[in-house]
Amino acid sequence: MRVLICEDSVLLREGLVRLLAHSGHEVVADLPDTTGLMDFLQTAEPENFPQICILDVRLPPTYTDEGIRAALAVRGRYPNLPLLVLSQYVEERYASDLIATQSGALGYLLKDRVADVADFIASLEQIASGGTVLDQEVVAQLLTRRNHDSKMQQLTDRERTVLAALAEGKSNQAIAALLFLSEASVEKYITSIFQKLGLEADGMGNRRVLAALAHIETLGTNRTDRTNP
Repeated sequence: MRVLICEDSVLLREGLVRLLAHSGHEVVADLPDTTGLMDFLQTAEPENFPQICILDVRLPPTYTDEGIRAALAVRGRYPNLPLLVLSQYVEERYASDLIATQSGALGYLLKDRVADVADFIASLEQIASGGTVLDQEVVAQLLTRRNHDSKMQQLTDRERTVLAALAEGKSNQAIAALLFLSEASVEKYITSIFQKLGLEADGMGNRRVLAALAHIETLGTNRTDRTNP
């Protein structure tokens, strides 16, 4: 696959380039900041257009949120372009904004938790193929922030665990192995979760995960709007 990297750390950027090349992937651009990002995407020939973009959250010049804002801009201009956001911390607000777009494949991983090269490459390929991979800490914070919502309160602890695993991109088979359950039991939990959240179980795992987290976020936003006219 063709990959675009936007990362200010020379060591990490070069490491990603070498890692991806070693794994048989092509890095079409490796940028130290977001300055030339949109220009590259706008002018890239079809055979050179990335199939996934990797962006760090904190980039020059302020090292605050340039990368995540660029990710949102890319999502707005190229909604079907898969994105993988790498971050040192959970940027909760922006993670929610990205998830709420409900378009395009998405990954959000914490750098300190990317410890296995094979897992990282597998996650990258899963996202590029249209999947969703969210770090469990990201999921935990988003769910915790909304756990006072009446619909979230209907979920049992086991259902919350299953939902978090779903959001991490795990298959039903992987969840069953993780929780020592049968796949039939996992399917029943998933059906129950989306019934309680008022979401239709349409069989499209990634879209269901995105819709669930976006729905949770929307509930909180709507409540804030009502209390702050």
